[in-house]
Amino acid sequence: MASPWNVVWITGASSGIGAEIAKQLAAEGVKVAISARRMDGAPQHENIKPFIVDVTDATALRHTAEKIEQQLGTIDLAIFAAGAYAPFKPEEFAMDKFTHMNAVNYLGSLYSLDAVLPKMMARKAGHIAFVASVAGYQGLPKAAYYGPTKAALNNLAECLWMELRPHGIHVSVVNPGFVETPMTAANDFTMPFLMKPDKAAALTIKGLKAKRFEVAYPWPFVYILKALGKLPVAWKIRLISRMTG
Repeated sequence: MASPWNVVWITGASSGIGAEIAKQLAAEGVKVAISARRMDGAPQHENIKPFIVDVTDATALRHTAEKIEQQLGTIDLAIFAAGAYAPFKPEEFAMDKFTHMNAVNYLGSLYSLDAVLPKMMARKAGHIAFVASVAGYQGLPKAAYYGPTKAALNNLAECLWMELRPHGIHVSVVNPGFVETPMTAANDFTMPFLMKPDKAAALTIKGLKAKRFEVAYPWPFVYILKALGKLPVAWKIRLISRMTG
């Protein structure tokens, strides 16, 4: 399927899923603006242009969006993939990790949204995609730092889909399972249905081209978690605890 976008901006694109999406879109001829705090190991291609920025800096993000549109053209699709992760250990409770995850994963996405939404509203066109996680579906072991921020993104995306659709702006949320990236390398447990980032990127692009609201994978893991979510809460948390204990 040919790309419906001329210019795409991806935050958190120096590694992981974001970097793979950038490479695959660039190979299709899309002009891709990639952003991250550092560009060590970032993808290289004639259609990829780096714009270094910290997603916790709202002013810098607005300036970055302006530079992208000046240099590459109108941003048709913005993919907010910047994220931070650390496994939660109650014996090492760290408030700074809670605040850091919130600042990067949730507030960083809001600041990024603020950088593109006014112009999309003005022209009544655009596509916004938040990269959340299946960890946002419900509480999971080791996910207390990370999961609530992704739950917030799922809720935000649902709200915005309803509010922005009449203005010609499409909203998607991407919910990956475990993907082999530098972020998941911190896990000290077996990750079910672990995927390679190139496969995750291809599934993401396919879903966004189809303008699906939720793009989630791998489907067996998604199905299991969604099925658990339909159980009464007391049953669900006991069952998940037994399965992962």
